[in-house]
Amino acid sequence: IVKAMTNKIYFGNNLPILKRMDSESVDLIYIDPPFNTKKTQKRTTVKTVRDNNGDRKGFQGNTYRTIELGTKAYEDTFDSLIDFLRPRLIEAHRILTSQGSLYFHIDYREVHYCKILLDEIFGRDCFINEIIWAYDYGGRAKSKWPAKHDNILFYAKDPKRYIFNRNDIDKEAYMAPGLVGAEKAEKGKLPTDTWWPTYTGTNKPKSPLDTWWFFFAKGQQNDTWWQTIVPTGSKERVGYPTQKPRKLIDRIIKASSNKNSIVLDFFAGSGTVGESCLELGRNFILIDKNKSALEVMAQRFSGYTNIIWNNFNPKPYQSIINAKTQPEKETLKLSEEFVMFAT
Repeated sequence: IVKAMTNKIYFGNNLPILKRMDSESVDLIYIDPPFNTKKTQKRTTVKTVRDNNGDRKGFQGNTYRTIELGTKAYEDTFDSLIDFLRPRLIEAHRILTSQGSLYFHIDYREVHYCKILLDEIFGRDCFINEIIWAYDYGGRAKSKWPAKHDNILFYAKDPKRYIFNRNDIDKEAYMAPGLVGAEKAEKGKLPTDTWWPTYTGTNKPKSPLDTWWFFFAKGQQNDTWWQTIVPTGSKERVGYPTQKPRKLIDRIIKASSNKNSIVLDFFAGSGTVGESCLELGRNFILIDKNKSALEVMAQRFSGYTNIIWNNFNPKPYQSIINAKTQPEKETLKLSEEFVMFAT
């Protein structure tokens, strides 16, 4: 039996691992399964060094040479995503405590079919919210409306009794603070299920390049969460192709788990759920069958001694990756304009 103990990372097929987990042992499950895009999801990590014969031109006419450090990838193709997900979601329902919740992250291609499947497993009355996570990065289609949002389906095991820490959730500014009084205006209001970019964690814009939405919406929040993806040049970026931002995951974990709760992500990818849990005082169980994901997590959790690794030795990859990342500090000396251009 796999007991829900603190901070475990598994390398392997998630289904047999889920089947061995104790019933009612986890308070929160967040999963970001494959979206069935019919593509290979890939991200190549590079660094740039100044070179008179380089292949890139940057700020003030300087030229730079690109050095490829490595590529992380996985296949995102299924004949039937629903048939793949069904047994895993049945186990997820069993594993959740009576006060537990599931946040199921998907996109427009499969969300309608997944909603029907989750209604079948959890019950329609256990559906709490559909959260729209909107962003504005990436390419834009020219023959249709550009798809710039994901869907997060929020289900509770018991719709009358589930963890929802209203007071722990980051608050939003009122659009008309003068109408609610100084005290309420100071506290702010609970976000709705619309989340705006570069928000999810602060009600003040930080980067003028990514905050047009804030001034337009005046801080208003609802069930569409505008939160930018992890930008290419961000310090948060760990080199995994479908990495999700910490602020997005932090909001979910704060809302739907308690201190020392166990949080499960069985499509763990780059391990963002684990990092959030470490920062927020939760315990985690992460599962992924992609070796590239485990290598990224090995780097991300380097130095932590309170993690049990199963079927995977992180130490060789931590030393390799650490040796690679040290020279990359050179890029920090470049101007912001060049970094934006080069990435």
